[in-house]
Amino acid sequence: MQYRRFGRSDWKISEIGYGMWGLAGWTGSDVKEIQDSLDLAVESGCNFFDTAWGYAEGKSEMILGDLIRRNPDKKLYAATKIPPKNRQWPSKPSFLLKDVFPADYIVEYAEKSLKNLGVESIDLLQFHVWEDAWAHEDEWKEAIQKLTKEGKVERWGISVNRWEPNNALQTLETGLIDAVQVIYNIFDQAPEDKLFPLCKKLDIGVISRVPLDEGTLSGHFTKETTFPADDWRSTYFVPENLNTSVDHAEALRPDLPENMSMPEAALRFILENEDVHTTIPGMRKLSHVKSNIATSDGQRLSENELEKIKKHRWDREPTEWSQ
Repeated sequence: MQYRRFGRSDWKISEIGYGMWGLAGWTGSDVKEIQDSLDLAVESGCNFFDTAWGYAEGKSEMILGDLIRRNPDKKLYAATKIPPKNRQWPSKPSFLLKDVFPADYIVEYAEKSLKNLGVESIDLLQFHVWEDAWAHEDEWKEAIQKLTKEGKVERWGISVNRWEPNNALQTLETGLIDAVQVIYNIFDQAPEDKLFPLCKKLDIGVISRVPLDEGTLSGHFTKETTFPADDWRSTYFVPENLNTSVDHAEALRPDLPENMSMPEAALRFILENEDVHTTIPGMRKLSHVKSNIATSDGQRLSENELEKIKKHRWDREPTEWSQ
């Protein structure tokens, strides 16, 4: 496993982290295999785990808390998120801060996450949605400064809304945010335009989420793929999205490096960018852990391979189904 400096925190975190959304709230998850997968990830050098209260109302946080307790001799970085009070993902420009992240609510959910994780201090607490219009409001600033002073939260972050990588730039300039989590993958290259340069300038940690484009870059989806009604993906991969996603994946396939799978190419593309400090694929199976962590071997794509992949940038706009 290779490690990268996580912005001004100076943490040395694994460049392949662990996204924990799929461990609670998605179909097809086996409890024993999830636990074994997490243990294997730790054994393989993974030390950055991203969860949220919103992942099955704290269940995913509790799973991470159990993992931390099973590894008292290792430093495992716990990153979690405060859900929006109005329970609307993503936020919208019309939303007011007092309805999404009022000060007492920020404190309340920091306490909930502390309890679920079973820790005295949260390494990284992120806002699960955000609007840059809130940048200069005092309420959120006072709340996070209070929690930091009390030692309950070490660092603060923003999980940027899907396909809105520029919707936090003013907030980052306040100096109160230490990390940004943003969708960045072969298709979603827009963070390279403005967000990554600003993060580099301000020494802000960058977490690349959705590295496999919610599964499209696994290379396994077809236009006939379906999901159970209680699986979040059933509302995301509506025909409009599924069909175009499969088309883009199939267009990418001929440009993959020789003898390289689509998921491996997707992760290696992200690791080529030094502005990214970790990427957090979801890993519910032992085979996922082994294959994903194997990409952190220090090997680089050739310039020609990278150039071919970069041609597949796909700029999208938020829609009703793109939560």
